[in-house]
Amino acid sequence: MPRLVMRIHAARMARQPRFDLPGIPQHIVQRGNNRLPCFLDDGDRVRYLQLLREASLATGCLLHAYVLMDNHVHLLVTPPEAGAVGTLMQKLGRQYVGQFNARHRRTGTLWEGRYKACLVDEAAYLLRCVRYIDLNPVRARIIDDPIRFPWSSCAALCGERDDPMLTLHATQKALGNSAGNRALAYRALLMEALNDEDLTAIRAYLQQQRAYGRASFQAIIETKTRRFAAIRPAHRPPRGELACDK
Repeated sequence: MPRLVMRIHAARMARQPRFDLPGIPQHIVQRGNNRLPCFLDDGDRVRYLQLLREASLATGCLLHAYVLMDNHVHLLVTPPEAGAVGTLMQKLGRQYVGQFNARHRRTGTLWEGRYKACLVDEAAYLLRCVRYIDLNPVRARIIDDPIRFPWSSCAALCGERDDPMLTLHATQKALGNSAGNRALAYRALLMEALNDEDLTAIRAYLQQQRAYGRASFQAIIETKTRRFAAIRPAHRPPRGELACDK
């Protein structure tokens, strides 16, 4: 292949940086390599949560929701500054993999490449993401009642236990004027299953690592980043910076 063609191909294949703005929540997913388990027992899960709390405190990232599935993790995090989420995931990933490998006498990678993350608008969009995260075990048919799943934020958000890792986002706080009222309101939201359209949208925005929210929210992100923020139709070729889209 001629060098010029190779350079053009490499440029097209280059990964766009993730959207990363301070004060805007990010929905994050990280999967085990080849969809293999990243947790083999509860000891692994306890250690991961300990490391997650330490990394959150070290980076100043605020954790609003989470779930640990067998072969992947979902987090909803607001960073205090650009780059904080990347630092959090790097610290967490390296420390956890090192301890996981030592504990289970294995070597090599554990995660499937880079984590994926999308920006999340406030209000309804953020609450949909929280519900999406906490209802993962139900959709996976692991459990019928998400509150009973011990490795997610659900029980804490429903007022069943304390979780020092969690910091409520303003949208979560707006559910009620007291902790009890917020818990009841969130329980009621959990009873409303996410429809197929919402599920598809959340997955698409996360997969394409875009800005999940209103058109006005996406316009703000595009103005700040000079990048296209909405998802693209299937099989549509990727575009570069907005200035190059004309």
